[in-house]
Amino acid sequence: MSTSDTPDATSAKATSAKSTSAKATTSRPTSLPPAGRTPVAQRPHAGLGDRLRLWWDALARPTQWAIGVPFILLIAALPVIRPPLLTTVGTDFGSVMAQFGMVALIAIGLNVVVGQAGLLDLGYVGFYAIGAYTVALLTSPDSPWNLTDDWLSNDWAWLACLPVAIAVTAISGLILGSPTLRLRGDYLAIVTLGFGEIVRLLADNLDSVTGGGRGLSQVAYPRVGVSEEHPNGVFSAGNASGTLNAGVWWFWVSIVLIVIALLVVGNLERSRVGRAWVAIREDEDAAEIMGVPTFRFKLWAFVIGAAIGGISGALYAGQVQFVVPTNFNVINSMLFLCAVVLGGQGNKLGVIVGAFVVVYLPNFFLGRTEIFGIPIDGNEIANYKYLFFGLALVLLMIFRPQGLFPARQKLLTYGRELYVAARAAARKVSGAGDGSGRADAVPAVDVATEGDAR
Repeated sequence: MSTSDTPDATSAKATSAKSTSAKATTSRPTSLPPAGRTPVAQRPHAGLGDRLRLWWDALARPTQWAIGVPFILLIAALPVIRPPLLTTVGTDFGSVMAQFGMVALIAIGLNVVVGQAGLLDLGYVGFYAIGAYTVALLTSPDSPWNLTDDWLSNDWAWLACLPVAIAVTAISGLILGSPTLRLRGDYLAIVTLGFGEIVRLLADNLDSVTGGGRGLSQVAYPRVGVSEEHPNGVFSAGNASGTLNAGVWWFWVSIVLIVIALLVVGNLERSRVGRAWVAIREDEDAAEIMGVPTFRFKLWAFVIGAAIGGISGALYAGQVQFVVPTNFNVINSMLFLCAVVLGGQGNKLGVIVGAFVVVYLPNFFLGRTEIFGIPIDGNEIANYKYLFFGLALVLLMIFRPQGLFPARQKLLTYGRELYVAARAAARKVSGAGDGSGRADAVPAVDVATEGDAR
């Protein structure tokens, strides 16, 4: 018998194997977090945006409100404070912020359709027009359907027509979406583009109802704050001077509506409706195979997005107090889509930033003759806003196609927890299968790098 077959050699081999197994066992994490319970701060992330998002998600809901409410109040105070670096020269800063509030509402509604559900809608301006014309038809003296002389109070007619505008635009979204949402991609985009043009052409040609190219004037608005200084109230278009002009008041109304829209959309995102939208956006065929009623949830997105667009249209009609078809052309529809793509599809706060960029930058250059000591023709630069937005989108698609603030929500949002749970289950099965309770058949999980395996 050779030396290697002696009892002492065999015992040494067994001892060495046990020692190696013990080292492998000690190098492996002894406990793994159960699925869905990994601390938010420990989830894999990259970049400043993800770090801020994870920091925000880790806060308790009362803490989020304690931080969010002062921030919202600070935003609301900007037209009153008028910071020198932000205020505009050629146009009133309060009016610019009021316009931003309207476009931000549109961006939130369009983001539900394009960003959450992945439906390319090029005619969203049609819902915007329907909301505006609903209020104008019910409150303008030029309209044959004017109800302010019968049962609507002139002081609160706009507020009474706001839910009507929401309902009408939601129904229009239902009527449009029912036959067309079975289409996908470019075909759906062409149909929605045609819808937007049909609405504009109807408003331009139905002279007996909409006034045609003349439009509808003297649209109702909230008559609040009537005084000798403001005989028609603070929301009147005649209140165009001073710090607290009509634009500031309408901006505050838009902030309230934006907060309500964000709360509704945010709750939907965290529900099974939001998860279904993400599944449809990522792969509609796979979602349908897995049992998701894709048509129903796409119709949900269309109706909700249309309703939010109707709110913005009603806001526009009350603020301008004059509705004309030329304001609802396809160019504005492209600008709304530009705000969503620029801010980041699927990120409801990112699209608000995109709306601010789209509205603020052209108005920033209006009336300026120099910037940082460099002489410029601000009016001429503002006239080329479509060229600059087009170049910005081209560069964005090349270097950052997901937008400035991309959405974090994906199908595998909790992929790390699922991965941990699967490895733990495989380890238990392996230990039970060999009868020795050993777990070293499954490689150790590196908790620090396992997020890369998603």
